[in-house]
Amino acid sequence: MPKIKTHKGTAKRVKLTGSGKLVRERAYGNHILAKKSKARKRNMKTAAMISGKIAKNVKTSLGV
Repeated sequence: MPKIKTHKGTAKRVKLTGSGKLVRERAYGNHILAKKSKARKRNMKTAAMISGKIAKNVKTSLGV
């Protein structure tokens, strides 16, 4: 069977941690920030973990 190619769009957006978990950045943090609360903007800075069935699909597209 041939090797699975890495999906480059996914590779740019998702990072694999040392323990094998997937980390992504949060959306909606670039513009129209005046109407968003301080707590909401602060929470958008933190990274988020990908879990469940989506994590399995992402790992497949990364070739892991």
